[in-house]
Amino acid sequence: MKKYSFLFVLTLLLLSACSGGGETGSGKMDYEETKKMVVDILKTDDGKKAIQEVMSDEKMKSELIMDQGVVTDTISKTLTSEKGSEFWKKSFEDPKFAEAMAKSMKDGNEKLLKDLMKDPEYQGMMMDLLKDPEFKKELTEVLKSREYKEHLQKVMTETFESPLFKAKLQDVLLKAAGEIKDGGKSEGGSSQSSGSDQGGSGDSGGSGSGGGSQ
Repeated sequence: MKKYSFLFVLTLLLLSACSGGGETGSGKMDYEETKKMVVDILKTDDGKKAIQEVMSDEKMKSELIMDQGVVTDTISKTLTSEKGSEFWKKSFEDPKFAEAMAKSMKDGNEKLLKDLMKDPEYQGMMMDLLKDPEFKKELTEVLKSREYKEHLQKVMTETFESPLFKAKLQDVLLKAAGEIKDGGKSEGGSSQSSGSDQGGSGDSGGSGSGGGSQ
């Protein structure tokens, strides 16, 4: 009961501010003062507690829950709108965002494919399709066609330009460069040690022959 009384007083404050607003300077001042008062009240412990109690009420929850169809339709319209398309276009131009998005989609696609490969019904459908002579003929014609070659070239180009592929390729090249650098150091050290050994043996041989001539 206490929480509803608190909210009732809060509502009265808002209504009084709106009704007394008008177009005068004093009305505007009253509105600003009331707004500040309401904000200050909401920041207090009692205000926070009242809002939490109201939001935890089951009846209030059921009224606040939005229809799933409305949410889906709103999201779809937002994503397909001109502003939405522009937002995604700019977002995918960012290499970090594109890489993160590719990674998240990659995991989902891999999981879906693995689940399908484990499905006996899917396996049977694939085997039947591959054994079909007509499908084999069409597949061969497609693989030999100019359109497929152009498509394959496009896919390869897109793969090379993919942020995820670039990141992996960069890691591989850096790793290979590090291994080559480490290998060069070890080979240089071994060649220096063998050269010093040969020089030492030559010096000992020269001193031995000199002693024999005496």
